[in-house]
Amino acid sequence: MKKIIQELNPYIPEKPLQQLQEELGLEKIVRLSANENPYGTSPKVKEAILNWNYDLSNRYPDSSAQELRNLVAEKFSLDPSQIVFGVGLDEVIVMLSRVFLQPGDEELVSVPTFSEYALHAEIEEAVIKEVATKENGQIDFSALLKNITAKTKLVWLCNPNNPTGTYETVSSIEEFVKQVPKETMVLVDEAYIDFVTEENPTTAMNLTKKYPNIVVMRTFSKAYGLANFRVGYAVFSNQIAGEVQKVRLPYNVSSIAQTAAIAAFKDQSFVDEVVAKNAIERAKYEELFQKLGLKFYHSQANFIFFKADSAQELAQVLLKNGYLIRTGLRPSWLRLSIGTPDDNLKIQKIITDFLVS
Repeated sequence: MKKIIQELNPYIPEKPLQQLQEELGLEKIVRLSANENPYGTSPKVKEAILNWNYDLSNRYPDSSAQELRNLVAEKFSLDPSQIVFGVGLDEVIVMLSRVFLQPGDEELVSVPTFSEYALHAEIEEAVIKEVATKENGQIDFSALLKNITAKTKLVWLCNPNNPTGTYETVSSIEEFVKQVPKETMVLVDEAYIDFVTEENPTTAMNLTKKYPNIVVMRTFSKAYGLANFRVGYAVFSNQIAGEVQKVRLPYNVSSIAQTAAIAAFKDQSFVDEVVAKNAIERAKYEELFQKLGLKFYHSQANFIFFKADSAQELAQVLLKNGYLIRTGLRPSWLRLSIGTPDDNLKIQKIITDFLVS
């Protein structure tokens, strides 16, 4: 076994909800720790799945995901060959790390951010250099530039960032990319981009046509509500996409997952409704936290990151009331996925009672 694998701290998923319910003696737990879509997915997805040709179960799926590829390419005016699909963005992160990192290379990450970027760099025996976000949670592009060396192969930008929820404009990202050496890849993870309401256009997708060293990643897990189907993709410049395809596992995205993603992608009105509801509820949390004097980052995602005295105790109180939120990302900070209006109202009362009692 590789020595580095023995030394790794793996990503540890949460306990299954059913097990947690039984342990706590609760009839129901609402998981608001994984940034899932509380409104489910488009009804058209269920219809497409029920009409899926079961007789194809013994056949391999379309390895190129051609229909889905064409839909994505049309929406963003891309060359279809620019797109590489993965089993969620998790597999895409694995592919990117495998292709671009060798032992001794450096990877830059703006922290706090999604832990899997560093995890897979470690597996490739690369050196992870962390650059702290600004006081307001925004990415410190200037500090990132100062930390780029001849060994820097990857720079990760999560936008909006997980866990801070903060959003960087396309113009800010482009200005950064212009100053990055062409040998260094800038990876923009847009898992939560659909939830941005303060900027238009929001996505850095068009930059892949201008700069060969930028990659933009998207997922169907969040706004589209397809977390269980595991479909993600990355958009590269034409010069790079073919190289990444070489390490993609054949038949990686199942036919039924492709069917779900196609139906979801075609129903943009459902996504628009989800985004609108999320924005309304997100604003209510920010208003409450301002009223309570809590520090938080202005979010453009479907979650909010906030600081509270006795944060662990607050998380436990919420859990005892049937609401699971994310702890452990930073001392005294909690990340709360934005739920339905009814759940949000109950959570806000619990938080208020806990802090003012």
